Amino acid sequence: MTSEFHFPMTAVSPRTPRFGPPEKAHLRLGFVALSDAAPLAVAKRLELGHEHGLTFELCRQSSWAELRDKLLTGELDAAHALYGLAYGVQLGIGGLQEDMAVLMVLNRNGQGISVSTRLAEALRETGNLRAALATLGRTPVFAQTFPTGTHAMWLNYWLAANGVDPLRDVRSVVIPPPNMVDALRAGELDGFCAGEPWHAVAQAQQAGRTAVVSSDIWPNHPEKVVACRRAFVTKYPNTARALVRTMLAACRWLDSAEHRSDVAEWLAAPELLGVARDLIAARLLGDYGRLRSTRPLLPVSFYDGGAVNYPRASDGLWFITQYRRWGMLGPGTAGNDAAMAAEVNQTVCYREAAGADGVPIPDEYRTDVLCDGRAWNGRDPQGYLDAFSIRVP
Repeated sequence: MTSEFHFPMTAVSPRTPRFGPPEKAHLRLGFVALSDAAPLAVAKRLELGHEHGLTFELCRQSSWAELRDKLLTGELDAAHALYGLAYGVQLGIGGLQEDMAVLMVLNRNGQGISVSTRLAEALRETGNLRAALATLGRTPVFAQTFPTGTHAMWLNYWLAANGVDPLRDVRSVVIPPPNMVDALRAGELDGFCAGEPWHAVAQAQQAGRTAVVSSDIWPNHPEKVVACRRAFVTKYPNTARALVRTMLAACRWLDSAEHRSDVAEWLAAPELLGVARDLIAARLLGDYGRLRSTRPLLPVSFYDGGAVNYPRASDGLWFITQYRRWGMLGPGTAGNDAAMAAEVNQTVCYREAAGADGVPIPDEYRTDVLCDGRAWNGRDPQGYLDAFSIRVP
């Protein structure tokens, strides 16, 4: 039976609201060495926070687990984070539970799955993932970056869409993004799912090839977010709005190809990514070099007239359906899941901040068709989940 859920909507006055000064003016922002941390680099380099009474300290973390732990202890105020990291912590999957907040989406698309040169050749010859994996003569090993993160979900979804059970037919391991290329070159991995620039690095070093980009799996999917503890939003509401306004300005700045070329140079710095500028720039500008795809290329997008950044609760609900699909959560009720997503995704805070700067608010629901032909819009999460044939019973 189909059940529709409607997330609460809050109107924003067309007049610019008068927010008080930020309760906390200096913020420590965490990030992992990925090209989609670009909005943080822009906000710091151009000091965009000054207009809203904020200063930033960017804090590079060696892994998503380290970033999570420092968010929970308060050592980091907020972070560039995997969408699924915030939801994994909210649900207490594999670690401590803490009420989390998603303030906004930083980007769509821009991730990928790379495979070893051996597996890439087998894919070219067979045109079939299951057949290509069979040529290895052993259980394939794929890496992702965090058990509940976007990369783990894209990898699982892609494998299952190609008839490969990610829980039974392959072995999945967690490796920080900067370590993946070395592991692929050493033969420890047959493939990995992560963000850029690590797929560009893998191809440049002839360690592997980009098999698909994440928009081949879910066109215009949400990816990284600004995440924090919900207690931070409660204690510092003006700061939270100021942070969103600053990051929206950074994302808007990144819509320009010329500006993306500039930020590639900034990101190349050792304290940020420590990767050659040209490798960062190529994929920020849309040169992905994937093996093959029947879908049009949708490169990383940071703003797109504001369409990227609204933290749809229905998007968060998709991750919960996947956690249930893969046995990371027991049976639950779709109504409770939708209520939780509405609490995590700070749509009121976002609407207030965006409204202050005239950023349009898109519709709560959008219908997207993923690589297996299934449509997702968030209106019937249980029906969507029940339709999968490859899943934990």
